This record gives sequence, C-alpha cells and structure tokens, in this order.
Amino acid sequence: MALSYREMDETLMRELRLYHHPVAVRFLFSDEEVEEFKAKAPAYCTPLKPQTFCQWEVGARMQGKTVLGTVDKLFCTNAQCIFGWHDIDEGEVKSQLKYCLNAEQAERFLRSKPRLDKDSCRAVAVSPLGDAVLDPHVVHFYCDSLQAYHLACDYMAATDTHPLRTQILMSSSACGGCVWSWKEQTFNQCPPCSGSYNAGKTERGETNVFIPGSQIGKVVERLLSRISAAGSSSITRPGDPFPGGDICKNCPLVLFKDAK
Repeated sequence: MALSYREMDETLMRELRLYHHPVAVRFLFSDEEVEEFKAKAPAYCTPLKPQTFCQWEVGARMQGKTVLGTVDKLFCTNAQCIFGWHDIDEGEVKSQLKYCLNAEQAERFLRSKPRLDKDSCRAVAVSPLGDAVLDPHVVHFYCDSLQAYHLACDYMAATDTHPLRTQILMSSSACGGCVWSWKEQTFNQCPPCSGSYNAGKTERGETNVFIPGSQIGKVVERLLSRISAAGSSSITRPGDPFPGGDICKNCPLVLFKDAK
C-alpha cells in the first residue's frame, strides 16, 4: 500500500480526531535543496518577523501554511543551537541556569542535546503533512495523551519495536525533539517546553510526538489495517468511532441501546 502524504494527513486527522495537522519537518542542507523546495512548493511563506521554531510550526499545524524558515527569522537561540546556527556561548548557558544547579551543569546539559552539524543546514521547511513537497525528515504531532498512545501503539506494531524509550530535554522540546527523532530514526514523545502557553505555542497542554518521515507510511498503514479488522481506529474501545473512549471498556454505566 503506497499512500500519498495527502492521504496520510487526511487519515490521521479523521481517524485520530487530531486538533492540528501533523507537521512535516524538512531540513534543507544545501542551496540546491532550498531551490528545489521553492520550485516544488506551489505556495510558501516566510515569518514576517523573527519567531521561535515552535511558532513556525503554528503556521503549519493551525493555519495550513507551508513555512520556509532561516536563521535570520529564528528568534530562539536555543533552537539556533539545535539547528547548528549558533554556538553554545556564555549567554546561552545563562539562559539555562533557571533549570540547572550551576553553570557547569547548564553547559554540560546544553552540549548533550541533539544538534545538527555546525552550519550544515541552510533552512527548515514546515508544512501540513498533506502539503509536503519533499520527503519529511520528521512528522511532528501536537496531540493529547490518548492520541499519542494510539500513535505509539501503531508505531510499535508497525516497526516491531518494544518498549519505546523516549527522550526529554530541558527546553528544546520541539526543535530538539525533531532533530533527535531524525538522527536516531525512532519515535519520541515528550512534554512541551516551559514557555509553551505564554508563547502561544500550545493551548490544551498537548504532548509532542515525533515519527521519522521514513516510517510514517508504515504507521498509517498499521492504523488502516486495524480499522479494517475492528471497524474503527479505537484501540481502547474497538468498534467505537472515536479513538478516545476515556472510560473503562467494561463500565456498565456509560452504555447505550437502540431505542427502537
């Protein structure tokens, strides 16, 4: 089964009742790749003013925009370090002191984060998965915990992986999560950064799920095979049209019968 990115996006949105589009993240490592992206994208936009990487993704997941981001439009120096666009300097260490015991620990933690090679990345493109014009390196979901559980279960079955070991960073959830998932070629789930609410990046306490672009097709195919077998996407209540069903599957109270 060979699904298009458009079909994957529509299936995931419909069957998992996602609030937001899955975000296709593509790192562009050469000027030629940047030009290829520009030539293939029917429409794309750039940030009007410098923003965070998470806010670039807001355009993709909530507004359906394809966004091309470059270092001059990236406000967050933490993300700049992750993408290989900024050195870990004294100012960056100071920005992490609120999380750490001391400056030595802050610098050590910063240097342990996943990063792209220095100056290797020319730009980062984000779009709804259905609008991806180049194969995404990572598909990033902002979803609730039960949606994340369904994605994790389908990933484990599709890739024959168990248990899943996830990674949490001090800050850098979105940018670092994407880079780590791509470099390690594995699923990741982590909470959002501490500034998610006041920076306008999340609204419902969403969790982050990252799936390598090379594996997203297998995950969606697994989802479709479950639907074919059980009649719905719900793992917790097979046959129910809603994947949540956040109640005990044997609960004698929350039941309904045909009145006719």
